[in-house]
Amino acid sequence: MATYILLSTITEEGAETIKENPDRIKEVNREVEAMGVRVLSQYAVLGPYDFVTIVEAPDNETVARMSAELASRGTVKIMTLPAIPIDSFIARLKG
Repeated sequence: MATYILLSTITEEGAETIKENPDRIKEVNREVEAMGVRVLSQYAVLGPYDFVTIVEAPDNETVARMSAELASRGTVKIMTLPAIPIDSFIARLKG
């Protein structure tokens, strides 16, 4: 399984949704898992992003589909970053 970092910014509509129903965040995580993406950890953050979520997915296509599905709702904008474990990165650098 590959690891991905999702940097999420909620829209005004998304902010209103979670203000009225904070548990919606966990509901979306369950929907994400139903799409084949496993949520490993999630943080609410301050700054240019509202949430940082670390997930595992079998491939780029699965995580891209999940990201597109969530973005199509109009409640969140997501930047998806593939993450390389540092030991794997160092091994590749060594050749």
